[in-house]
Amino acid sequence: MKKSKYRRLLTVLPISFILFGCESGDETKDEADNLSEAVDYTFTGIEAGSGITELTLDMINDYDNLEGWEVNKSSTAGMITALDRAIENEEPIIVTGWSPHYIFAEHDLKILDDPKNSLGEEETIKTIVRQGLEEDKPNAYEIMDRFSWDKEDMEEVMLEAQEIPFEEAAQNWVDENGDKVSEWTEGSETVDGEPFHLISTPWDTERASSNVMAIVLEDLGYEVDITNVDPVVMFQAISEDEGDASLSPWLPTSFGAYYEQFEGQFEDLGPNMTGVSNGIVVPAYMDIDSVEDLKPRK
Repeated sequence: MKKSKYRRLLTVLPISFILFGCESGDETKDEADNLSEAVDYTFTGIEAGSGITELTLDMINDYDNLEGWEVNKSSTAGMITALDRAIENEEPIIVTGWSPHYIFAEHDLKILDDPKNSLGEEETIKTIVRQGLEEDKPNAYEIMDRFSWDKEDMEEVMLEAQEIPFEEAAQNWVDENGDKVSEWTEGSETVDGEPFHLISTPWDTERASSNVMAIVLEDLGYEVDITNVDPVVMFQAISEDEGDASLSPWLPTSFGAYYEQFEGQFEDLGPNMTGVSNGIVVPAYMDIDSVEDLKPRK
């Protein structure tokens, strides 16, 4: 999943020069050289020690053409600010990112190919529940088992939640997507104030899914609370019956170690979202498709 202070380059080649259409191999090489130089051989990153930051550092070592490249580490907010500013001015920028993220709903972006899979394979987000939930709360269990939505759905909630509380953004999504919600709840009976405990993580992706699910269950009469914890605590809580369900595990890579640690102590209901991934992200107007297109620092 489950972060860089913006630093404008003192010398940035005009974007019209950097991104012009090329036909010859020499021109293509010059363009790649110009682009790499324009971003100062730097990936605009997020927090030091984060998963995507560490993976990007590994990627620099994996690719010979990334010799001399650096990750400018700061914060998720700093990365987003830098990206917004670059796009506003139609300047080149290369950031560390992941999908789903609301930046993909806000901007026209693309993830660069990573032929060596340095940043990991595509992942899924799974639903896990405590053992015995099916017997104790069969209606809620069935909804958890049916729950599935797309990256674009999550990104819609996340983007709107930049302006209003997550609870309101989730309510708006539920109101506008009745057909999808009915696929999760078809045949479910209402209850009278039965408690349901969702265990989540404190990131916007999981805040989106947990708040949507909370509204769906509340509409059926459940009293839902959401507890945001670190991933390892999330698995522990479900395994020790301190929570009913979680919609948050990114697998097999991001939370894989915690999954293995508690495997057999919870029930895995399978993916609620597919195609999630870490990646190197650029604005769509940049004429580059792969990290292999970048050039080493001279």
